[in-house]
Amino acid sequence: MSLITPHGATSLTPLLATGQRLAELEAESATLPSITVSSAAAANAVMLGAGYFTPLKGYMNRSDALSVATDLKTTDGLLWPVPVLNMVERFDGNLGDRIALRDPNVDGGPVIAVMDVTGIECLSDDDMALMTREVFGTDDPNHPGVATFSSQGQILLSGPIEVLNYSYFQSDFPGTFRTAMEIRDEIESRGWKRVVAFQTRNPMHRAHEELCRMAMSDLNADGILIHMLLGKLKAGDIPADVRDDSIRTMVDHYFPENTVMVTGYGFDMLYAGPREAVLHAVFRQNAGCTELIVGRDHAGVGDYYGGFDAQTIFDERVSEGALEIDIYRADHTAYSKKLDRVVMMKDAPDHSKEDFVLLSGTAVREMLGQGIAPPPEFSRPEVAKILMDYYQSLDQ
Repeated sequence: MSLITPHGATSLTPLLATGQRLAELEAESATLPSITVSSAAAANAVMLGAGYFTPLKGYMNRSDALSVATDLKTTDGLLWPVPVLNMVERFDGNLGDRIALRDPNVDGGPVIAVMDVTGIECLSDDDMALMTREVFGTDDPNHPGVATFSSQGQILLSGPIEVLNYSYFQSDFPGTFRTAMEIRDEIESRGWKRVVAFQTRNPMHRAHEELCRMAMSDLNADGILIHMLLGKLKAGDIPADVRDDSIRTMVDHYFPENTVMVTGYGFDMLYAGPREAVLHAVFRQNAGCTELIVGRDHAGVGDYYGGFDAQTIFDERVSEGALEIDIYRADHTAYSKKLDRVVMMKDAPDHSKEDFVLLSGTAVREMLGQGIAPPPEFSRPEVAKILMDYYQSLDQ
């Protein structure tokens, strides 16, 4: 039995150049006009290069972007939940140009990709408003995804790209950053067939840990892919290196061998809630996973989305057969004092609020910052120690 088929293709279509082609592009890029792209556009290039955005060939044009925003489909009918764009404030080139795209996140601005410019379009204010409203569900400039999206410029450059490198992700996270191809290869080498993906931009506490166990048991899965975002986050989020350390510590102490792969991917967080949940499903299918855990407020921020909007979008907006990956729907999880274990709260109808250990993220951050470990029912002590050290270092 082979692994699940990539999205919209029979095999992955990574856009990273290698070998002789890479050498040719590096030489050519030195002679090309260049522009420095946004962090979001650079992250899109990394995801295109690493096979996660199979079967896309580059940046979308206006018609595809608007179609994706309104209908979750490209103009040729491919399910895609979020426009993949290269927006700039100005462009002095011409249609048909080949240009070098420079990385804003690496010192010296090295070339991250070479692009054939097949479209130069000016997005109107109405276009921007429509995409913002549809993708993020709000036009509030305080929403971190909206703020990032609206700050990139309104000149849309579209066209195919070839990617030269994976930005800072490979050098900064050599033990964690993996391409979709590498994850598929490791899944096959482990002999796994049924693989559940867990998306995270945060450290994992007891509820997250047990949720992975529940999904693995309920689905009779061979393994869990803990797949963490390594790119740009909003202020206040835990940095990727601290998160990586805490997750690996949890896995090493509390999961049996050959049941968990800890990996990461090079993308900036969108905080787009339901739309981002569908995007997460697309690139977990491309990475070879058969299920994705979607829990409460998946990829959300603040109070912009309903608790389970990221689950219902798969029923309401994703047509039958558009994705091969399935969704494992998780409810609120919490530690039950009655049962002495983490449960999904819907499975404990005889419990009152007092029967659960419930802590807000704010309360946990305050405890950690004061050097107070959260209760062991909430956070493993080994994980709490790493996070306490981090929060206390902020006060130095």
